[in-house]
Amino acid sequence: MQITHLGHACLLVESADVRVLIDPGSFTGDFTQLRDLHVIVVTHQHRDHLDPERLPELVRANTDALLLCDPDSVEVLRGVGLEPSVHQPDGTLIGDLTITPVGAIHALIHEEIPRISNVGVRLSAPGEPSLFHPGDALDGEPGPVDVLAFPLNAPWQRSREMTAFVRRIGARQALPIHDALLSSTGRGLYLGQARTLGSPDTEVRDLAGRGAVLFS
Repeated sequence: MQITHLGHACLLVESADVRVLIDPGSFTGDFTQLRDLHVIVVTHQHRDHLDPERLPELVRANTDALLLCDPDSVEVLRGVGLEPSVHQPDGTLIGDLTITPVGAIHALIHEEIPRISNVGVRLSAPGEPSLFHPGDALDGEPGPVDVLAFPLNAPWQRSREMTAFVRRIGARQALPIHDALLSSTGRGLYLGQARTLGSPDTEVRDLAGRGAVLFS
């Protein structure tokens, strides 16, 4: 499995000869040049995970790619001329790669802000590491996974909740995402907490600016 952190919550995952792009949002750099995608996943409708201006261009350039999303994002995507598919409960098989939906609701931001749907994804294939991307929620139950993408910082998340999430999932490897709101100083602080207060059995690997990184 190769993973590229394209910025904020957006990952390009290449596993079992399948190319999956997760959460191309407005805080991510230019993703419109990506080609040969098989699946584009949107975990929820917030703009930092779904960029309504640039996503149509990406879909037009990858006409064979399946666009998978949570239930509440369907109307948003149709509003910009796209035809998404909602996750099936048992998952979606693309080649040898299974994309399984995990979770249902976005984490609470504030009592006065209505909650929306949020569906994370577990990616797995025979002979490849499994990956869990939770979107914006920490209550998903993906089962055992080899690689965890965990939100490093968010308006809806305390740092102690972040480290507890890393510890609860207990993946062999973890990579920080959802980091666009942090300065370099703050990012280093949160990374230090993830490494020292998360699971002692989890190696935290920072992919920012490193291009495609191999996971085994």
